[in-house]
Amino acid sequence: MYGLVNKAVEDLVVTHFGTEKWDAIKAKAGVDVDSFISNESYPDSVTYDLVGAAAEVLGMSTKDVLIAFGEHWVLKTAAKSYGAMLKAGGRDLREFLVNLPNFHTRVMMIFQNLKPPRFECAEVGEESLLLRYYTHRHGLADFVVGLVQGLGKYYETPAVCELIESREANGECDVFRVTWTQS
Repeated sequence: MYGLVNKAVEDLVVTHFGTEKWDAIKAKAGVDVDSFISNESYPDSVTYDLVGAAAEVLGMSTKDVLIAFGEHWVLKTAAKSYGAMLKAGGRDLREFLVNLPNFHTRVMMIFQNLKPPRFECAEVGEESLLLRYYTHRHGLADFVVGLVQGLGKYYETPAVCELIESREANGECDVFRVTWTQS
């Protein structure tokens, strides 16, 4: 994953728990990188190790760390790094989610070797849809839950994202039911 992802994990931890906890997490994960470079690629194992160590050091479940990270990614990292793209993605949560498949196409212009996930929307209604998440990486469904919850906060539209079918069950993708309340 790109350094931007690992920098975002660091920012989440330092913002909410402090530098000492971040240092403990890096030590536990066996990561000796002083500063991640945003557009440099790092082995996925570095990110997974940081998240696992964060769960241990912070006394949280990996699920809760990934959900918090997903929210942080939208509200802090993406808002700062891709603010214009976020705004261009839609006027509201529903429109952004429907346009989500195009978002990574634009991000790939910045990160040339990016192997992004793919999203598809189905059964789109006024206050719900199904979101299919295709990726070559395992174990990130809870991160997607956090992303959607973060998008709900970004658009001031409370959203619930529930995994209704796992990739392990269907061999293809994670499927989420996303519901929200119109303002």
